Amino acid sequence: MSSVLYDAQGPRAKRRNVIFTVLFFAALAALVWWVISMLTDKGQLEWVLWKPFFTSTEPWTVYLWPGLQNTLKASALAMLIALPLGAVFGIARLSDHAWIRVPAGAVVEFFRAIPVLILMIFGLAAFSAYTDVSSDDRPLYAVVTGLVLYNSSVLAEIVRAGILSLPKGQSEAAMAVGLRKNQVMRFILLPQAVTAMLPAIVSQLVVIVKDTALGGAVLVFPELLASVSSMSAYYGANTIASFTIVAVIYIVLNFALTSFASWLEIRLRRGKKSTGAVLGADAVAELSAPGEHVDVTHEVEKGP
Repeated sequence: MSSVLYDAQGPRAKRRNVIFTVLFFAALAALVWWVISMLTDKGQLEWVLWKPFFTSTEPWTVYLWPGLQNTLKASALAMLIALPLGAVFGIARLSDHAWIRVPAGAVVEFFRAIPVLILMIFGLAAFSAYTDVSSDDRPLYAVVTGLVLYNSSVLAEIVRAGILSLPKGQSEAAMAVGLRKNQVMRFILLPQAVTAMLPAIVSQLVVIVKDTALGGAVLVFPELLASVSSMSAYYGANTIASFTIVAVIYIVLNFALTSFASWLEIRLRRGKKSTGAVLGADAVAELSAPGEHVDVTHEVEKGP
């Protein structure tokens, strides 16, 4: 059976794919066996090194949980600030006014070109020299500042690309019925672009969670990854075990974030498909009237 994108595989192609699959899994099994053998030879798989994580609560309550709390705090603050800031700059880059579009583009391109670690270091220096923030809070402020400056610029490009990906007929039809530019953006373009932008936005949010580890490595921010050095010093030479546990926590955290985003995306798409209502003439007339506001959701649900 053929498809629009590709032709159905023949007998030779199927055999070749089976052979490649078998070879890949054989190579993967060999690699896993080699890694396990090396760890066994170095004594990294001995139960005494992994025992504290399964038989005691102290590693979790004293080291892992406080570090995870700081990671969640920094990433949550960065997300809450970077998302609306990125949306504002992304929309500003699409403005018809050069005095808005050009400065917004310069800001986005400037911070997008600087590594996030450098932004964190400059943030720490700025908070140390020009503010009264305590030395205990400066690493958190610096990490959040660096994450916001970098990721808001990246999110701005995601928003801009998502809006530009929509057919021009969407905005042209909206303007033809009398909607103003800001109404076209709020009621027509952004609601449709959100679904298209969601996978890229979620990927950037995952990057925010992982980049908090840069603050722990350089700025002495006590986040999740930084707890490994403390655990290793306390429990002995169990660095591999500590890094493995932290890696599993990161995987679970990011998997939960992506799973929620996938559920939200499916819900948004299903909601858009389920409505067969259209924007009524009365609602369009009220929208086109200056200085007035209308509940578009209510009008759409009513239909013609």
